[in-house]
Amino acid sequence: MPGTFDRSRGRALTREVSPLYAEAVSSYFNTRTPDYEAARGSQEAYFAALRAHGTEVVTLPALEGFPDCSFTEDTAVILDDRAVIPNLGHPSRDGEQDSIADFLADDFEIARMPRGATLDGGDVVFYDDRFLVGLSTRTNREGADFLAEHAKDSGVGVQLFDVPASTLHLTTVCSSPRPGTMVAAEGHLTEADLSFAEEVIWIPEEEGYAANTIAYGDRVIMADGYKRARELFLDAGFSVTSVEMEEFREVDASLTCLSVFIG
Repeated sequence: MPGTFDRSRGRALTREVSPLYAEAVSSYFNTRTPDYEAARGSQEAYFAALRAHGTEVVTLPALEGFPDCSFTEDTAVILDDRAVIPNLGHPSRDGEQDSIADFLADDFEIARMPRGATLDGGDVVFYDDRFLVGLSTRTNREGADFLAEHAKDSGVGVQLFDVPASTLHLTTVCSSPRPGTMVAAEGHLTEADLSFAEEVIWIPEEEGYAANTIAYGDRVIMADGYKRARELFLDAGFSVTSVEMEEFREVDASLTCLSVFIG
């Protein structure tokens, strides 16, 4: 039950930043043209953080013609020995998933989403006994229902959320670093939305980008530069590793966007 499905992080499938990175899709955070070389440096620091926590990093080359191709999280959702391969929600990105499916086919049964259904893996958060799936500009009901059918086969439920217009993906504003715990950005989700959680760590709205985390038990990787969020994680008993993410933030990407955990 690898990767997203059970919070194990044995192996991460990643992809190099595209030389066309400056053309990546951006709607929310962008204040300037992102810098390709700086993004490559941040990605290497990200890889180092994963390796320091015991994750094997598998890196595919950049995909020609796809500026967003380094955001592999969106291209697959792992369920036991099955990989759900979606149709990506933005037209310029649809096609990135094909080479990911080819790579995964040696180890996983591939379930391709039917035409008309869309889903980005960035709208999928695993919490204990269920997937939280956001309906957004990238993920439609047909895509969510397709994932739910396959999750049910693995004994896992699906809980749907309407992703607010204030954010791109569900993972942009929340994550679940350990059993029973949710991290969420104020101003996007409500207490009622997360009433199922035993513990919610609420990140102030101005630091909401830090609600996206990658965790290993009580060790958490977070975006650098969010002082109050870091304090909240430490108070909750986590040790913290920070990674500079500004170049990825410029194109609406977060920590989890840069990998899909496959083992």
